[in-house]
Amino acid sequence: METFGARLHRAVIERGPLCVGIDPHPGLLARWGLDDDVRGLERFAGTVVEALGDRVAVVKPQSAFFERFGARGVAILESTIRQLRNCGSLVLLDVKRGDIGSTVAAYASAYLDPSSPLYVDAVTASPYLGVGSLAPMFELAAAHGGGVFVLALTSNPEGAAVQRARAADGRTVAQTVIDEISQLNAGAQPLGSFGLVVGATIGETGHDLSSVNGPLLAPGLGAQGATAADLRVVFGPSLPAVLPSYSREVLNAGPDVTALRAATDRVLADCRAVLAGRD
Repeated sequence: METFGARLHRAVIERGPLCVGIDPHPGLLARWGLDDDVRGLERFAGTVVEALGDRVAVVKPQSAFFERFGARGVAILESTIRQLRNCGSLVLLDVKRGDIGSTVAAYASAYLDPSSPLYVDAVTASPYLGVGSLAPMFELAAAHGGGVFVLALTSNPEGAAVQRARAADGRTVAQTVIDEISQLNAGAQPLGSFGLVVGATIGETGHDLSSVNGPLLAPGLGAQGATAADLRVVFGPSLPAVLPSYSREVLNAGPDVTALRAATDRVLADCRAVLAGRD
């Protein structure tokens, strides 16, 4: 069984270092001339799949924007996941789940068990009930070749109060998260399957990412204010492990498929240049 880390490594080589989000919030639906309803949601998601499913290494649907339409929205999410996988994209479902015991095990089954209709390649998760509370996710991901991206240093200003607080040993809470995920990836080749989420807008972090040996998802690029060049400041020598993530910067180009592809090509070229060390 191929690990998520190995699949991601190959996808980035073949398609380039880029993750594109599917975030169908009301403002974007309106920008595309779509109604804020199930039909608009389906058109939006289907257009993104058509435009990018066979071109982008990782596509990241934001589950909440599907869930807000209830069962019909979740059905469209299930269909979108299937379509993306059929196109060859890796699917990272942005759910940011975090809980304890049987509840986190149920979340793991929902997203990381191949028998589930919501089965994806990887999910985002919140570690702030303790990284160890996510063990059922890590275990099921390892059993089925999945991945988990754990929040570490996020772009929202409220996050710093928790993430940069100091533990008894002097490390920040974020650094303890980073170190525990690094242990899960120890010895993995060519890349570990457990990643971290580090916002591209946060500037120089003062945190050590050098031992992670896994992917570093960098949201916040484009409409949220960060540029590809900012990745150098945030990640420094860990830059080769970065997976840049864009949403509105690409999606604002829709609903025209050609324009969506052109926007994707533009941001991908910017990311390639930065990650290759070129100006």
